[in-house]
Amino acid sequence: MAETILKISNLSKKYGNITAIDNLSLDIKKGNVYGILGPNGSGKTTTLSIISEIISQDSGTFNWNINAKNYRTKIGTLIESPNFYSHLTIYQNIKISALIKNVSNNIIIPTLEKVKLNNRLNTIYSNLSFGMKQRLALASILISDPEVIVLDEPTNGLDPEGIAEFRQIILNLAEQGKTIILASHILDEIEKVCSHVAILKNGKLIANDTVNKILKREPVYVIASDDNNKLFEFLVKSGITKNINKSKTNIEVILQNDFNAKKLNEFLFKNNFILSKLYKQENNLEKQFLEIIKQ
Repeated sequence: MAETILKISNLSKKYGNITAIDNLSLDIKKGNVYGILGPNGSGKTTTLSIISEIISQDSGTFNWNINAKNYRTKIGTLIESPNFYSHLTIYQNIKISALIKNVSNNIIIPTLEKVKLNNRLNTIYSNLSFGMKQRLALASILISDPEVIVLDEPTNGLDPEGIAEFRQIILNLAEQGKTIILASHILDEIEKVCSHVAILKNGKLIANDTVNKILKREPVYVIASDDNNKLFEFLVKSGITKNINKSKTNIEVILQNDFNAKKLNEFLFKNNFILSKLYKQENNLEKQFLEIIKQ
């Protein structure tokens, strides 16, 4: 079993009368790609800022399990916009980052290769697209070869091509065994790159599991007949559903554990209901996220 690389215990933070984080506890294992999700104001950025030591918590603790004299050098953070010199080239800017972090210039080209900027060494920073600027920012934290990478909304403002490029970079870093903690409002991207998800609401942790387990929650079946009102009333009284909702054209049901699609169809047919529609709704993180937030 993977060891815990970050342990957050009862973390709280207030801004005046507003509680940004409320008694948050969370364990992140080494090698996880952990997505932090939540509506605006849920505490995502505050959490990342505290564990990156940009701001201080009011109470609670967090502990990094990193075997290094200065563990901070092994944590790369991209939370606030980094400062680059607009009149310098990509290479010149990243060389300054290497100097600040006391690493060899020999690392520069391999690092730029990781973010696919090695063919733009002499491009002036002010001439870069927003996506390239984001990748250069990522390169500036990768140059010290951190064990942990903390990212706040890394694809915010990117076009679809830029999002796809950044996604692939994250997946490549994950394959190298890096621990990645990222906050994002783009649920589809979280689903594609993360192994685990923590969902915050009003500063509280309301869900925390692997992406696969969250997506494997109880299946929702979509059905319809010639008379949905009558069908809906029958199902409500039948006792075979755990949850049921009706829209203009469909009925969505979560069935009791001993029922599946086949048994549902047979049961309704025996009771003189012929279905014109029956299919299992595919789960995605966005749907599960919205259901969890509502609860």
